[in-house]
Amino acid sequence: MGSIEREIKSPEVQLGANSSDSRRGTKKLGIYFLESDDRRTAFGRGYSGGIGGATPVNIHGKPIPDISKTGGWIAALFIFGNEMAERMAYFGLSVNMVAFMFYVMHRPFSSSANAVNNFLGISQASSVLGGFIADAYLGRYWTIAIFTTIYLAGLTGITLLATIKVFMPNQDQCDQIALLLGNCEPAKSWQMMYLYTVLYITGFGAAGIRPCVSSFGADQFDERSRNYRSHLDRFFNFFYLSVTVGAIVAFTAVVYIQMKHGWGAAFGSLAIAMGLSNMLFFAGTPLYRHRLPGGSPLTRVAQVLVAAFRKRNVSFQSSEFVGLYELPGKRSAIKGSNKIAHTDDFRCLDKAALQLKEDDIANPWRLCTVTQVEEVKILIKLIPVPACTIMLSVILTEYLTLSVQQAYTLNTHMGHLKLPVTCMPVFPGLSIFLLLSLYYSVFVPISRRITGNPHGASQLQRVGIGLAVSILSVVWAGVFERYRRTYAIQHGYEASFLTPMPDLSAYWLLIQYCLIGIAEVFCIVGLLEFLYEEAPDAMRSIGSAYAAVAGGLGCFAATILNSIVKSVTGGKGERRESWLSQNINTGRFDYLYWLLAIMSLINFAAFLYAAHCYQYRSTVGIDRQSEKGPGSDYTSTNGQDLIRTPQLSMFGRE
Repeated sequence: MGSIEREIKSPEVQLGANSSDSRRGTKKLGIYFLESDDRRTAFGRGYSGGIGGATPVNIHGKPIPDISKTGGWIAALFIFGNEMAERMAYFGLSVNMVAFMFYVMHRPFSSSANAVNNFLGISQASSVLGGFIADAYLGRYWTIAIFTTIYLAGLTGITLLATIKVFMPNQDQCDQIALLLGNCEPAKSWQMMYLYTVLYITGFGAAGIRPCVSSFGADQFDERSRNYRSHLDRFFNFFYLSVTVGAIVAFTAVVYIQMKHGWGAAFGSLAIAMGLSNMLFFAGTPLYRHRLPGGSPLTRVAQVLVAAFRKRNVSFQSSEFVGLYELPGKRSAIKGSNKIAHTDDFRCLDKAALQLKEDDIANPWRLCTVTQVEEVKILIKLIPVPACTIMLSVILTEYLTLSVQQAYTLNTHMGHLKLPVTCMPVFPGLSIFLLLSLYYSVFVPISRRITGNPHGASQLQRVGIGLAVSILSVVWAGVFERYRRTYAIQHGYEASFLTPMPDLSAYWLLIQYCLIGIAEVFCIVGLLEFLYEEAPDAMRSIGSAYAAVAGGLGCFAATILNSIVKSVTGGKGERRESWLSQNINTGRFDYLYWLLAIMSLINFAAFLYAAHCYQYRSTVGIDRQSEKGPGSDYTSTNGQDLIRTPQLSMFGRE
């Protein structure tokens, strides 16, 4: 078939040979695209037939005859159930596993805490693997189906460990004093090997599920719908509400089951919940809308880097420069993706799409499409925003340990009811639940008047609000810890760090808990929606994985920070307690909170700069004039599409 080429000119670019931009060699590369039909199946995975762009398909990869009978809120409910059970298992393990390893497996408390922190960090940081598999090969549905089964297998293995005595060391003559002195029989090496194996199988399952569930749920809504943005906004709020419900159940019901019926029953309840959620997820299969996997995103990224490196010495003013290569019409060379408009960022990467006269357009390692290059640019431009949320994850990780140690020294009675210390983390969940319940009736109307945004606040504005509130939380934590420590010393509790002080209530901790819960809602929900909308169509699972990776890095960063603080503040050969002394009353947890506050302020300033520099991506014009409605971002002159970038404010679309 002969080549069909068109020149798509940008209205923003001056074509005069004597323009100042041209003289400086910095003319916009959006001057034109050369579109050709010759690469009909780029990378061997191009489109044919009627499926193009990001068109939803059924489970067999075929077009859905009547899309109104699939997807929507009913399909999303099945996905909410799966996420609720996964979060219940995740938080159930995080709150119980340290105590299980200490009391049952007879491991030192510090090494148990580090092992669980590493497990949580690895399971989150490795989420990019699940996103890669979903976007490249399996699609989100089959990735969830496979990894949720692996998750269930890991939970079943943990339940067997806590139920069958052969997997545990001898518990005879192992009372609390023997535990504290380290005189209990330690676990055998094969027992610990089994524990770590089933624990990391569980983490591997979580890593595959986490980046796919939110994206798969958002896939159930029609992008062509007039209410799409509103539905997406509500979906991510309800999605995080399901996460919160799972956490609340883990911090209350699972803790109660452990106290009344033992470790086997507690871990077994998590396995049962995951099994039921799997059945619920598979029951919704006929209702789901699917997106075709777009082939290996790592391969596409590598092709762009290789092609750009090969042409690193080619000038954009070269006489051999033909144009920037792209496929014609609305078709994309990438399965499951719409076209992406060209931008002037990272111009060195544009050389991958720079078509020279001698280029073979069938070789993507030599010549890439503009959309493929823009995918790589987007992945790079997204990094600063989730990177700025790592600090929030550091604070959350510190709260899981430091706040619990604080609670041990305080009165946890609520009237005649004594609340277990391990239930204290339920309060951030309750604050999240309350805020999400009031979000649309209270926050959105008020903020809409301030910002003029129909959704109350843009995605980046919500992330910024969350980071700001997290600073308030950690500042209050430092103020209260200073007061608590002074009170303990003045009332003779300096050496009794495990004795609760009857006249000082643990419910003062609720202020920092509620503030960090509010911060989570704004920051994480806004981040998930931001990553889903801004990530390339064929890389949305990887985009969602950015949030999980940031959470995992936060766990590791907290561990590293604690190690540095201990080594710097703990005196050698001196009678000087570390800030993180085992005796909280002689340590200086308040200093650590102030350090976190300073780091959070610096991080917030970095976020403001990143948000100020960020530009929301636009989409490329559709070839057919009939598909352009009033108010469209794309216009046509003499049959030629013009590519325009929407007007941008600091944090969102105007």
